[in-house]
Amino acid sequence: MKKNILSLMKPEVVAIKQQDIFKFNARAKAIPGVINMTIGEPSFNTPDHIKLAAIKAIEDNKTHYTVPEGDHELLNAVSSYLHVKYDLNYDPESEIIATTGVTEGVFSAFNAILQPGDEVLIPSPSFTIYGPDANFNQATPVYIDTSKTGFKVTPDVLDEIMRTHPKIKIFLFNYPSNPTGVSYTHNELAGLADVLRKYDVFVLSDEIYSELTYNFKHEAFAKFLPEQTLLLNGLSKSHAMTGWRFGVVCGPAEIISQINKIHELATTSITSITQAAALEAYKNGLDDPIKMREEYCQRRDVLASGLTKLGFECPNPDGAFYLFGKIPEGLEQDDVKLCFDILEQEHLAILPGSYFGIGGEGYIRFSYASSMENIEGCIKKLGEYVATHIHTDETAM
Repeated sequence: MKKNILSLMKPEVVAIKQQDIFKFNARAKAIPGVINMTIGEPSFNTPDHIKLAAIKAIEDNKTHYTVPEGDHELLNAVSSYLHVKYDLNYDPESEIIATTGVTEGVFSAFNAILQPGDEVLIPSPSFTIYGPDANFNQATPVYIDTSKTGFKVTPDVLDEIMRTHPKIKIFLFNYPSNPTGVSYTHNELAGLADVLRKYDVFVLSDEIYSELTYNFKHEAFAKFLPEQTLLLNGLSKSHAMTGWRFGVVCGPAEIISQINKIHELATTSITSITQAAALEAYKNGLDDPIKMREEYCQRRDVLASGLTKLGFECPNPDGAFYLFGKIPEGLEQDDVKLCFDILEQEHLAILPGSYFGIGGEGYIRFSYASSMENIEGCIKKLGEYVATHIHTDETAM
């Protein structure tokens, strides 16, 4: 075939680029002894009782297909968990789907809802999959720059954008936030819900870090706007189960039934072994996140203190395991150049804030999902870099 094979491909797919985060990490991993503070990967292992449940499922030959939406004992356990934790009431028979992580949940929901010409409203900086997922469906991402409002969406700004963008079909809401760590109080969520109920829009609420909320109790957005909200959650962060790839999409039955069609086409069903592990987590692992959360708090405080002493300003990290630090004056302000220079000189991997979109320029994301040893090493190496590279008005003269 002599013609350009790519010309036969779907142009929306060809236009998708490999995420800068992955390329940066590939470069970091090639450096011996690098301290990696980039990935949102818990340093903890999956709790033993969950691993044993999966092993038993294999030994009992529970290795066959399940129904697309997920094993119904599991869905009942998910429903009970969400009720106990967040006072939500989802019918396990019709309002919950078990997905291959939240990533597949977002993908399936977008594919079920979006049409060419639709718009998706995304607070920015944001996790990096949302925009490409919208583009894949010939929809246009519309970004809210939150850097001037403490990295939070305010009701006034939200109302103005919704009013002037009648093609918005989905408001993609992620809290606690990756990459900033900010979250929302009861009153803040209520204010956003008051705005959104005026518009014909779905709220896709990615709350994967809900169990890693530190300064106040997490509240689910579906509690405020149940008829318009699709809740995305899972076990990757709360139970250190990133590799198991388990998530859920919950919402009104008539919407969930449509999303399940896409989910079924994409996956048939998630693995039976993962479902056995998830069942154990939801039935007997309600308290598993507590010790991890306490450790993350300690790591956050050590890292925040170290960064503050070095001149970095960070929004208050209410949850998740990220600090989003503003580059101090006197250092290179191009965050991409700075992070690559630190990587090459100090063998310290931290991510440029601009990788996370509008509003991230001039910031660096630090992940304290890493070990305390790495956090202390990060502060030491960063301190050495700042000491030798920062300049003041006097030194510049």
